[in-house]
Amino acid sequence: MTTQPPATEDESAAEPDSALVTARRQLERAATHVDVDPGVVERLKHPTRVQQVSVPLEREDGSVEVFTGYRAQHDDVRGPYKGGLRYHPEVSAEECTGLSMWMTWKCAVMDLPFGGGKGGIAVDPKALTEDETERLTRRFAEELRDAVGPTKDVAAPDMGTDAQTMAWFMDAYSMQQGETIPGVVTGKPPVIGGSYGREEAPGRSTAIAAREAVRYYGREVSDTTIAVQGFGSVGANAARLLEEWGATIVAVSDVNGGVYDPDGIDVSAIPSHDEEPEAVTRFATELDEG
Repeated sequence: MTTQPPATEDESAAEPDSALVTARRQLERAATHVDVDPGVVERLKHPTRVQQVSVPLEREDGSVEVFTGYRAQHDDVRGPYKGGLRYHPEVSAEECTGLSMWMTWKCAVMDLPFGGGKGGIAVDPKALTEDETERLTRRFAEELRDAVGPTKDVAAPDMGTDAQTMAWFMDAYSMQQGETIPGVVTGKPPVIGGSYGREEAPGRSTAIAAREAVRYYGREVSDTTIAVQGFGSVGANAARLLEEWGATIVAVSDVNGGVYDPDGIDVSAIPSHDEEPEAVTRFATELDEG
C-alpha cells in the first residue's frame, strides 16, 4: 500500500493545451471524416457570445471582494444553451468557451435539443463559508438574469458546485422573474423538482463506458483492474459501481494524494472527496499503519 503526493511544480511544468485549443483541434480532426461545409466548421470554432461579469461579495468580516464570473454560450441551433457552472480559481473565458464547445458536441451526439454552454466564477470555493457561497451564487444569478432561462440557457452543477448551489441559483432567478422557474437549472434537489439519480448519473455513465470498452476488447469486467483518478462524486460513484460489477479497483486519488494496492481497494469504505475531503489520504494512512 502506498500513498502518492500531488505532483510538484517541476513535474507539472509541461502545461497541457487549454480546453479551447483542444476542442478546436478535435473539431478539425472530426470534420475530415464527415461531409460538412467548411463554413460551418469555421463557425463552430467560435462561441456565439461570452459574457464576463463582476460578482461582488460581502465577506463574513464585512469587507467586500469582487470576483469575476463568465458564461460562454457556444451554439443554440438545436435548442437552448446548456452546461455547468464551476467555481474554481482557474475559471476563465477561454476555459468556459472550450467546455461550452464540448457541451455542443455532447448534446448533438446524444440528439438532445440543446446547445453548449458553460460558465463559472474564478474563486476558490474552499475559501468561502456556506453563507458566502450562497450570497455569491445569488449575485451571480442576478448578473446573468438576462442571459439564462429555460428557453435561453440552462445551468447545471460542475466542479465546485452542487445541488445546493443550483437551488440557490434557481431561487434567486425565480425571485427576479416573479414566479418559480425550476427549468432554469438542472441538478437541483428532487424536493424542488430535480431528478432522482441525477447526482449519481455522471459516475454511472463513466462506469458504463468503461464496462463497454472492456467488453469491446474481449475481456470480462471481473478480470479487470482499474485505477480512478479523481475521487469526487463522479469518480467515487463510477468506482463503486465497477467494483459492484466485479472489477478490482487498485488505485484511487484526489487532489490531496492517492492510494494504491495491487490486491484491490474496498472503495465502498472510502467517502468521496465531496463527502470527506481528506478521506483518500486518511484511508491510505490507516492501511499503512495497519
